[in-house]
Amino acid sequence: MTKIIHISGMSCKHCADHVEKALNAIDGVIKATVDLSADIATVTLKKDIADNVFAEAIISAGYVFKEIE
Repeated sequence: MTKIIHISGMSCKHCADHVEKALNAIDGVIKATVDLSADIATVTLKKDIADNVFAEAIISAGYVFKEIE
């Protein structure tokens, strides 16, 4: 299962790395990668995870959660 998460507030590679680290720390995430130029994160999951868990991780990291596809 894969989710695409739209994020705003990232302005540099360090920001993208910070978001990746926050998302990869969520139990059930196999791999999260951030595309800074598109303001999205692609997250591969081993189990279903509620959208609010991703929102909380992104907000706690200091960025703006927009939506999940």
